[in-house]
Amino acid sequence: MRRATVYDVAKKAGVSTATVSFTFRRPDKVKPSTRAKVLRAAKDLDYVPSANARGLARGNTGVLGLYSFDMLIERPLGDEDDFDSCSGGNDVVSENGKPIFSNRAGESFDCPSVLSYPLYVDEVQRGFELECRRRNRAVLLGTAIRHDDGAGITDVAGRVDGLAVFPNEFTSTMPLEALCRSIPIVRLSEGDGDEPAAYISCDNETGMNQLIDHLVDVHGVHDMEFVGSLDNYDSRHRFAAMRSKLKMKGLRVPDLPLDDSVSGTHEWFVDLCEVIDAGRLPQALLCATDQTAFEVMSVLRDAGVRVPQDVILTGFDGVLAGQVLTPTLTTVRQPLELLGQLAARLLDEQAGEPWGKPERFRLPVKLIVRGSCGC
Repeated sequence: MRRATVYDVAKKAGVSTATVSFTFRRPDKVKPSTRAKVLRAAKDLDYVPSANARGLARGNTGVLGLYSFDMLIERPLGDEDDFDSCSGGNDVVSENGKPIFSNRAGESFDCPSVLSYPLYVDEVQRGFELECRRRNRAVLLGTAIRHDDGAGITDVAGRVDGLAVFPNEFTSTMPLEALCRSIPIVRLSEGDGDEPAAYISCDNETGMNQLIDHLVDVHGVHDMEFVGSLDNYDSRHRFAAMRSKLKMKGLRVPDLPLDDSVSGTHEWFVDLCEVIDAGRLPQALLCATDQTAFEVMSVLRDAGVRVPQDVILTGFDGVLAGQVLTPTLTTVRQPLELLGQLAARLLDEQAGEPWGKPERFRLPVKLIVRGSCGC
């Protein structure tokens, strides 16, 4: 099918090509009613604007895109006091002493926090960038400026030969179905979509099975709960795998997570705190992600609960911070850098051509046993 052009959109919307261009490049210069008409026409035609005419002339832009959402953590939750205590002297000043930049994160040069960086998204991005460098591709990073920023991802897609997209609860509001018919799209840590895209996920089932086998066979655990939101593909599959494995072993199977707080928000594990206060903690807490486990560890520490003496704690992802916390975190390691590399390779090899049907790739995982389970 022929790719829609700016002329097609202009004709359908009844406006000039300049108005179409302004709608995507300078929306503030276009009346809201006109802008809505153009965007509606673009959606109907699956139109993706291009910001690189020279790239279109030669058939590609030489650029691959990586699109994130709100996955950056400015400071670890619960550590505000620690950050305030080491935030002095972080404003950037000119030679005459005039402040020109304030370090809002409050992180000093000698007090970096591995709870804020590097995280899952950072490792994947590193792999993506390394593979793009090997393939002589430039990288364009994009992120949503608001939760319904469909125009933002469309704009990024128009500048690249292929786009990798991180998972997020706001993905459902993005025009990914239309984009998948225009350029190659890779869905990172996703595996159950129907759009013609490449889906790269990790073997959540095997990882959870290995983790539960270790807890039961080595530590004699027979009572465990899941902590974390089920708002994404990985967490849902990890919880489902946990339930299936517990049933297979004849152990109690939880119907829902003990606490479904979203990592990185200020919900702060209210349900978990109630369980702690009631003295009803299970033998082990299996967290949906390492980031969730770090926050749960902070809650347990504040409540005077010891890990692993009072409760075993595990994560999933295998990010750097798990190696340096006390106790170190037992987790399942995903090959995050490889995930980013594979995404870039798949996009490069498509050479700007969309996939005709869903393509699925699953990467292996590895159980890492450390101090938080008693090893």
